[in-house]
Amino acid sequence: MQTTARRTVALVNVLSDQAPTVAAVAEVLRTYGEPEPLGLCPEDVAEMRTAALALRGVFAAADVDQAAATVNGLLRRTSGTLRLTSHGGSTLWHPHLDSDDEAPWGEWFLASSCLALTVLVWDRGRPPGGLCASARCRNVFLAQGSGPARRYCSRRCATRERVAAHRRAQG
Repeated sequence: MQTTARRTVALVNVLSDQAPTVAAVAEVLRTYGEPEPLGLCPEDVAEMRTAALALRGVFAAADVDQAAATVNGLLRRTSGTLRLTSHGGSTLWHPHLDSDDEAPWGEWFLASSCLALTVLVWDRGRPPGGLCASARCRNVFLAQGSGPARRYCSRRCATRERVAAHRRAQG
């Protein structure tokens, strides 16, 4: 589920752009092992963007109760039941929550993301991640490890904010 959760974060981040492109979304899908041909079209990207904007709410949750309530609300929007699939030929069985193996991209993205985030909330007992605290960044991130809560999506954002704060203090 960790790979699916990382794919969710990558897709939420690319789809949160004002006008995500088919090429950018396809690149993320390929990076996370989706087989060709993808058959992705602008309408699919629009549906996936709607799902991504809804999934941001899970990452924006202030606590585990809010994260769970948000995931539960999104799970009610999915149309499938939990099942195992190998996509008709692979020996790699894995869970799906969408309506079938040919479900539209938006349905698949919301369902698979909800499944991964459900497992993370269940397993860790805390929100699965957060929103980057940098004013110039809109990315979401996964919470990892047991240390202090993360505030930034990357070291780059954290460093940029530290430098900006230092410059303001010197200023």
